[in-house]
Amino acid sequence: MKTFSKKVKRGLKEYAIKAYELELHRELGKLEKSFAEWKAGKISSGELGYRIHRYYRGPSYKLFKKYNYGDHNINVAYAIVTGLLDREEMPEEIVMAIEDEIGFYETLKENGDLREPGGG
Repeated sequence: MKTFSKKVKRGLKEYAIKAYELELHRELGKLEKSFAEWKAGKISSGELGYRIHRYYRGPSYKLFKKYNYGDHNINVAYAIVTGLLDREEMPEEIVMAIEDEIGFYETLKENGDLREPGGG
């Protein structure tokens, strides 16, 4: 396990929180569409309830686990490579601290083995 300075740890935590918010926002947007369909009478209350249940047991749960129990360096590197976070807007010190993790995800992406956020 890597060790980071307090400044880098703090920065990684802040960017992990930002990535979590971005991924959660994307998933909630999908759920919002279901509410709009329900209000318009296009789906039943039962169908909406089912979709809420699926959201809670699926994306909501997975994202909570990923960002609350995962390593910030791994999650931030993933967020950079998948385009959730802009590498150019991040301090060089943080990007350099996780360059190995970024390289790992870039290799997965090049090989087509990286699951993009919101991809299922």
